[in-house]
Amino acid sequence: MTKKRILFVVNPVSGGKKKTAFNKQVLEVLDMSRFEPTFKTTNHVNHAYELAQQAIEEKYDAVVAVGGDGTINEIGSALAGSNTPLGIIPEGSGNGLALYLGIPMNESAALRRINRFESIAVDCARVGERRFFNIAGIGFDASVSDKFANETFRGPVGYLRTAINVLSKYKPKKYKLLIDGKEYEREAFMISVANSPQYGNNAYIAPNASITDGMLDVCIVHKFPLYSLPLMLFHLFNKTADQSEYVEIIPGKKISIFQEGNDPVHLDGEPKDLGNCVEIEVMEKALNIIC
Repeated sequence: MTKKRILFVVNPVSGGKKKTAFNKQVLEVLDMSRFEPTFKTTNHVNHAYELAQQAIEEKYDAVVAVGGDGTINEIGSALAGSNTPLGIIPEGSGNGLALYLGIPMNESAALRRINRFESIAVDCARVGERRFFNIAGIGFDASVSDKFANETFRGPVGYLRTAINVLSKYKPKKYKLLIDGKEYEREAFMISVANSPQYGNNAYIAPNASITDGMLDVCIVHKFPLYSLPLMLFHLFNKTADQSEYVEIIPGKKISIFQEGNDPVHLDGEPKDLGNCVEIEVMEKALNIIC
């Protein structure tokens, strides 16, 4: 029987975790009678995307992202539209997509999912030439992502510290939205466009979102008094954000968001400069994920 060739793309800095023993663990857990692993490490922005493109050309049977949502985004963006499935070993600060898919946070357990080699076809969203698979956002969360990208202290604690610093100075902003042809004007603390329900760390902004329904959930978090923050956080971590009086969720397939300035937008937690108009469209069943 011909072995399946799997490329493991390792992000050495994701999640603030050392991965020096990862290759050895793969050789111990992966079914070596069925799979032939190759390991490559990223060393610059967009490197994971480049490696995944090469993997398609070299006819690998799967590409596994060993990293967080940003690494998954790069690899998934290359694999979308191809027959090459994406595997995930969660090693990020939030691991939103992996948590939603039920992929174990433990490396060995996640590797055993690769052994099963069962995949599902999931939606993604197109933003110009870019893609996202979990959540995109503008406003507060994008500002946090922008600041966090330059921090040396990674991981969930580093992200929380950055979020607190940004929150102390952040002001809600005005936006215009066009969702499936209908116009909206809102003053918002932030706007998240969700393909899956959660940011990561089990913080659910769109509890009813699904990566297989052909829709995106536009989550508008309105201006709220600071004393409501504990209740807002309760809703996030209790999967009840849609019940908050300060949260409005509008489903759609094609979304345009207009902002007055040129603030950053994040795609799966990675900040991007996309100008004052962000156009998003769902791509149904665009990527196969091993889970």
